[in-house]
Amino acid sequence: MDMKMFCYQCQEAAKNTGCTIKGSCGKSADESNLMDLLIYVVKGISIYSKKAREQGLQYDQERVNRFVFEGLFATITNTNFDQDAIIEYIRQGLDVRNSLRQTLKEQGLQFSQDELHDAATWQGFTKDEFLRKGHAIGVLDTENEDIRSLRELVTYGVKGIAAYAEHAWNLNHKNDEVYHFMQDALAATTDERLGADDLISWVMQTGKHGVDVMALLDQANTSAYGHPEISEVNLGVRNRPGILISGHDLRDMEELLEQTKDAGVDVYTHSEMLPANYYPAFKKYDHFVGNYGNSWWQQKSEFETFNGPILFTTNCIVPPSKSATYRGRIYTTGAAGLEGATHIPARKNGQPKDFTPIIEHAKKCNPPREIESGKIVGGFAHNQVEQLADKVVDAVKSGAIRKFFVMAGCDGRFKSREYYTRFAEQLPEDTVILTAGCAKYRYNKLNLGDIGGIPRILDAGQCNDSYSLAVIALKLKEIFELNDINELPIEYNIAWYEQKAVIVLLALLYLGVKNIKLGPTLPAFLSPNVANVLVDKFGISGINTVESDMDAMLNPA
Repeated sequence: MDMKMFCYQCQEAAKNTGCTIKGSCGKSADESNLMDLLIYVVKGISIYSKKAREQGLQYDQERVNRFVFEGLFATITNTNFDQDAIIEYIRQGLDVRNSLRQTLKEQGLQFSQDELHDAATWQGFTKDEFLRKGHAIGVLDTENEDIRSLRELVTYGVKGIAAYAEHAWNLNHKNDEVYHFMQDALAATTDERLGADDLISWVMQTGKHGVDVMALLDQANTSAYGHPEISEVNLGVRNRPGILISGHDLRDMEELLEQTKDAGVDVYTHSEMLPANYYPAFKKYDHFVGNYGNSWWQQKSEFETFNGPILFTTNCIVPPSKSATYRGRIYTTGAAGLEGATHIPARKNGQPKDFTPIIEHAKKCNPPREIESGKIVGGFAHNQVEQLADKVVDAVKSGAIRKFFVMAGCDGRFKSREYYTRFAEQLPEDTVILTAGCAKYRYNKLNLGDIGGIPRILDAGQCNDSYSLAVIALKLKEIFELNDINELPIEYNIAWYEQKAVIVLLALLYLGVKNIKLGPTLPAFLSPNVANVLVDKFGISGINTVESDMDAMLNPA
């Protein structure tokens, strides 16, 4: 079959099989193939760095570590739609790889062509060469369906690790063990000697390091900005120009707030940046108004009404149509990119990013148009919930709380995701939802009430804050003196969309959580045999109807 591209890394893969003409996310075939090549180059770098560490050789580890997670982050779904930016990443990656190889040769490490994978030796110079190579070495280059599935599962998990590693790095929190694992795992996906059992081991190790990197990022965020606290978040607007900030990077959030505090411009969060409202350090800014809008996929209508510029700090970009009036108001930074958008350059010499262009743009814009009003409550990360532990335990022991439902993960455009709204609406009044990630937008504005003062929707924060949900579960396990986390009155009904949700899932599996429901579809990249392993070993299953799933989870056999 002649395909222009092949990608099945996200939940919206065409026909739940794979996109072959254009990505459902909006990326073109050329962008997809260039991203495949970028990943290939990163794997080549990883082969050399693994060999260097095995031999105890010296090289510029900081340069390698940083490029690996930055390059991978740029390939996560909905992150970068700028071909020129991806080409530049490829050029930088080839330079990193070639310099690393030369450094190792100078220290006496010899390489034979038979010993090295093509990812470590291929060289190209022009865009046409990049496109041809990208088309030739994509996902389907691995013929064995099960090996392909496991290699991609590891790769996508490592992509999720990369995103969280970058956010932590930006706050000067680093972990060489995590970086080395990422590179070793990527190198393993090129090793033809590894069979299914070997790769399953790498999958589980990926989950372990997913826990580690989320703990690292949690420490980075809370040491810089304090522990999230119960907060009421304003949904309305004020009569001043505004900047809308989307994505996940809290250092970008901090620097934007600091640079706008005397500019006569307000700042609003969007989608996954909503949890910034929960951090004490950001509450000192009077011009930090609250949250505007809903989940990422509704941005085409909500960005029109916002009127001011929008800053993407990470993924969740939906490429605007050519006729969209807000197209010229989009700015990107970090791994994010969009053709035609102004990109805010990286920090240099320890100095903050310069957000002057977006601030000056905002001053010329009309205030946002109000699309909703009122407030929502969030801030239930692990530290805050631990402070409520006695109250929660008493509610469980008395029967006031029968069960907790972890409904974390991602939102998406498919109509089938209405399942999660209906599931939340139909949950009995003696149940509580634990959530993190943009999946919460399916139900976080429902009036579900509380149980003895405990809100029935506890929002821990961003997708990486799914770590908080794991910490909460482990704390309850300790309090109730249980031997197995699965003995807790907690059920897992997870929605997924992209690769950060993959690492959250693998982290939960590593922690021993079983019987997770995953939807709205199981990943297309799971071959039948690999899916069966997850079903048999961990009890993972897809969703069914709201009624049947709820009955099964409320009344397990």
